[in-house]
Amino acid sequence: MPRILGIELAPLHIPMERRLQTLAVQQWTLSFLFLGFGCLILMIYLLFTSLYWIPLCYLVYYLYDRKTSVRGGRRWQWIREWPVWKYFQQYFPINLIKTVELDPKKNYIMGFHPHGILSVSAFCHFATEGSGWSRIFPGITPYLLVLPGHFQFPVYRDYFMAGGAVEASSESMKFLLTKHGTGNALGLVVGGALEALEAFPGKFNLKLAKKKGFIKVALTTGACLVPMFSFGEHELFVQAENPEGSRLRNIQNWLTKYTGFSPPVFHGRGMFNYTFGLVPYRIPVYTVVGAPIEVQKDDNPSQEKIDELHKTYLKELEKLFETHKTKYGVAEDKHIHFIE
Repeated sequence: MPRILGIELAPLHIPMERRLQTLAVQQWTLSFLFLGFGCLILMIYLLFTSLYWIPLCYLVYYLYDRKTSVRGGRRWQWIREWPVWKYFQQYFPINLIKTVELDPKKNYIMGFHPHGILSVSAFCHFATEGSGWSRIFPGITPYLLVLPGHFQFPVYRDYFMAGGAVEASSESMKFLLTKHGTGNALGLVVGGALEALEAFPGKFNLKLAKKKGFIKVALTTGACLVPMFSFGEHELFVQAENPEGSRLRNIQNWLTKYTGFSPPVFHGRGMFNYTFGLVPYRIPVYTVVGAPIEVQKDDNPSQEKIDELHKTYLKELEKLFETHKTKYGVAEDKHIHFIE
């Protein structure tokens, strides 16, 4: 491939199908990173123009609608089925691997691991039909649980909810698990924002050692726990080295603490080059869905009971990883490490 200043350029003659796949992923990456702030800046700008009434009307709407993200959201199936999401899925491709059936008469907390840089495959599975969720798990409605901050941005919040995104909070989870019928699958990236800072190829450090809030929700609602592991998620981007104690990691930890968003320093490839940009690398991702862990409902679970179920969950997640890792390119000597 031709190189200019060390940058490997993409060839000019590439099938249109692949171009469309790359474009689909590029638009998602830009939307995920910048659309929220872009919508906010636009609304502020409009306040100082003759169109000031648009942000004022939206503010009234937002005040009325602000709780929707914790009450099941507002999904539009036709948006989940946009052709762009199929191109998005085919780019890598992202594969959803079912190991057992899920009963539509039950509710599920789907523990998604690892977080990765941008949780690309979690979005594909839970917020679109790109990977064929409804075909693979008929009767099961997926929801993507994300940081509450996503729903503070005007317009962007509505677009995100349309795909099935809801707030990652105890209130939101309990609403879906107790007041929204059955057949609900809540996709929760358990490691949270700080786990993004552990996303390095070939390393599997999961911030789960003290993550027990979702365990308590499962016990108080009787929802089944389902471990998931997405092989390949860590290979989609390259992140700057940030060992614990380094200046970069200290800055990242501080920003995450006060903003809720983790700021990994990363890069992928570009739209027209293979060396640098914000497009994830074209690497296959295989998300394996494990067997449900049945949970007996307990309105007031003891700490001992929470700890016991937490240990069971970690054991089942580790078992899922060890059973499937060599099938999807992970060396036999690689293992999960649960960290705080």
